Amino acid sequence: MTLVDSSVWIDYFRGVASAETDKLDFLLGTEALMTGDLIVAEVLQGFSAESDFNVARQLMTTHLSVVSLVGPDNAIQAARNYRNLRAQGVTIRKTIDTLIATYCIENAVPLLFSDRDFKPFVDYLGLRSAIFDG
Repeated sequence: MTLVDSSVWIDYFRGVASAETDKLDFLLGTEALMTGDLIVAEVLQGFSAESDFNVARQLMTTHLSVVSLVGPDNAIQAARNYRNLRAQGVTIRKTIDTLIATYCIENAVPLLFSDRDFKPFVDYLGLRSAIFDG
């Protein structure tokens, strides 16, 4: 199972063609996918039309497994991961990305993303990228 980040969902719903949206399109027909509660919030808050909001909400909450990305253990480990990356000279811009990456690392779940903040998690902390996982 692959977790899909908001960076890919947003591009997908906007009709942006990229390696990541192509991979999502492929995975939608071949694999069970998951997303996180924080990702659902990030994606849905961007819709201005109620009808588009409802279509996306329906897709994300009935056709995907939605997991909770935050809990005490993940929050503490995310803080450790953030501090580890800071020690490497890398600053992650968004706490939500740290929580998402940490969830994936701790649960051995590949992440489909296009946000550059996830790359250091791949390079230094063992995050699996769904683009390179096959």
